[in-house]
Amino acid sequence: MAKVPAAAVAAGGLIGGYGVARWTGKRQLGGAVLAVAGATAAQQWRRQAGGRAASALTVVYVAGFAGSHPLAKKVGAWPAVFGVAGAVALASWAVADRRG
Repeated sequence: MAKVPAAAVAAGGLIGGYGVARWTGKRQLGGAVLAVAGATAAQQWRRQAGGRAASALTVVYVAGFAGSHPLAKKVGAWPAVFGVAGAVALASWAVADRRG
């Protein structure tokens, strides 16, 4: 079975968390998706790049989530979510995923 890159897990968590919250109207459910994906990505980051890198990428993930809110007021909700998801995925790839 092919391994899903942590970059895809993290980006999917941000996009999926927002989508679930929006389509169900239950922010807590979206938060659960966000948290599970973030924890899964953090485990992969720790395995691939070590604890310090995993901690830094987790901060990037949470900052992306938080930063998408004010960004959404300027560019719209979906563009903001896709933008931060792309930034988090790029950071994940640069720090952890390209190492294998």
